[in-house]
Amino acid sequence: MTIFIERIIAVIILSHKVITKKYRYSVKSCCMDKSKPIFRITNLDFYYGSALALHKITMEIMPNLITALIGPSGCGKSTFLRCLNRMNDTISDTHVEGQILLNGEDIYSKDIDLANLRQRVGMVFQKPNPFPQSVFDNVAFGPRVVGLTRDKNELNMIVERSLRQSALWDEVKDHLDENALSFSLGEQQRLCIARLLAVQPEVILMDEPASALDPIATLRIEELMFELKKNYTIVIVTHNMQQAARVSDYTGLFWLGELVEFSPTEKMFTRPEKQLSEDYITGKLG
Repeated sequence: MTIFIERIIAVIILSHKVITKKYRYSVKSCCMDKSKPIFRITNLDFYYGSALALHKITMEIMPNLITALIGPSGCGKSTFLRCLNRMNDTISDTHVEGQILLNGEDIYSKDIDLANLRQRVGMVFQKPNPFPQSVFDNVAFGPRVVGLTRDKNELNMIVERSLRQSALWDEVKDHLDENALSFSLGEQQRLCIARLLAVQPEVILMDEPASALDPIATLRIEELMFELKKNYTIVIVTHNMQQAARVSDYTGLFWLGELVEFSPTEKMFTRPEKQLSEDYITGKLG
């Protein structure tokens, strides 16, 4: 076994000791059937014009777990992530073939409500993108737009609950009227997570959510992910293999638009089935 893989094992063991922080709010239990995949992807192809970017991607994403997608730049990770809530639809001259089922529903069906899909499957981007408004208005934006409530007290409760779930309440509870852009990048990213949680998603997609953050802010995001998976399914794209080893339950390796291997994270990093996986994880490729 290589020294690199031994270090990865140490990181996995250490993470279970370090990331054990419990927040002071209660979380509701999830009633989803955890034995069935929340996403079932079958023979997915994605095209930019005539260029094939994803080829025959097949995988199942289980609920209330963290799935990490790794691989070199340009291998299709983020493209695949955006397929899961059809964010790629905003790019001209693209199309998909194959099937993506969300709880048994074909998300590329002509009858799908895109606004509802993106409420159910939210996205956290690489760079924090809060609105240039107050903290309160950032979190309240979604519930107001989708009409979750018209009651002021209930809206206040939604905002507080979302900020607590994103581990930000204690830091901003006395600053709800301040401009969100005045906070640190780490706080802004957690605010974006709170904004997403306010519309009650089923799945949280994260596209390198900590790549622009310092190590302390990154740890806060990783701790938060462990809390959030109690109630949500998380799919994260990361270039940081140590992060994938620390936070995820399953890992998929993408290479040149193909899914090379998809397996439990511990197995991926200690006993990969494919030689390409081992070469990438040990630094021989990529």
